[in-house]
Amino acid sequence: MSKCQGFSPIVPAQPKLLILGTAPSVVSLEKSFYYAHPRNAFWPILADYFNQPVDSVEAKKALCLENDILLWDVLSACERQGSLDSAIKQPEPNDFETLFQTYSDLKVVLFNGKAAQNLFEKQVVKKQSLPDDLMFYSLPSTSPANARLTFENKRVFWHKTLQQTLTK
Repeated sequence: MSKCQGFSPIVPAQPKLLILGTAPSVVSLEKSFYYAHPRNAFWPILADYFNQPVDSVEAKKALCLENDILLWDVLSACERQGSLDSAIKQPEPNDFETLFQTYSDLKVVLFNGKAAQNLFEKQVVKKQSLPDDLMFYSLPSTSPANARLTFENKRVFWHKTLQQTLTK
């Protein structure tokens, strides 16, 4: 079992959308950035939707900042062997209470997979004071471990939800 320490959030000046994963994968930890596994569909899906390149960490940060996306994980730390969310032990949630107080206009939360949503419900909703008017959307995990859906299926779900939530 090894300690998994999460990343600092990517925070635009006025975030409109919060995208949450669970905790960084082994590859992401090695590369010190979100969704770094080459088969993770997250960056290709966002690059396609926003028609922006994601060929570097700087470009990925720019995509988030320019499109008012706050990117973070539910957990600040956990114990985990490997990268599977099902292996998470000793979860330590991030401070969402302060986040939503600081960015009071932030109302939309997208979960990158059911595991992120479940962890948020167990570790955050029941333990932190959150605004009542948040809107939550659970999307298919972009992880290569989610092999039930093709890249194209994931892309369609994500694009539809991004269109729906960013135009509000």
